[in-house]
Amino acid sequence: MPAEHQILVVEDDNDVRDAMVQVLDSEGYVAVPAVDGVDALARLEDGLMPCLILLDLMMPRMDGWAFIDEQRRRKSATPIVVVSAYGSPERIRAAGVEYMRKPVDVDALLAVVGRYCPLA
Repeated sequence: MPAEHQILVVEDDNDVRDAMVQVLDSEGYVAVPAVDGVDALARLEDGLMPCLILLDLMMPRMDGWAFIDEQRRRKSATPIVVVSAYGSPERIRAAGVEYMRKPVDVDALLAVVGRYCPLA
């Protein structure tokens, strides 16, 4: 599967993460799950080159803010969409990332993903 169809789903809630992965996989994407920022960074260091990162903010070990900071430090160009029930939309957008509030509408999620990772 081409890298342009791989999406890193960083979410500590098993049910939410599994649902997002299932929806994305059923649409033809390759959704790669990560339980927190540490896990996500490990996947990226192992060579994963996703077209998009879907990122929760409130997670153990490394939260979404720390992950965004680390991606900036690494000068990563991979787009990030924060998917969270918490956080200020203004602060999130000021960080240079897109924001979707939980619970996420599946059609809205697929529309955002399709903008960054068009299937064809």
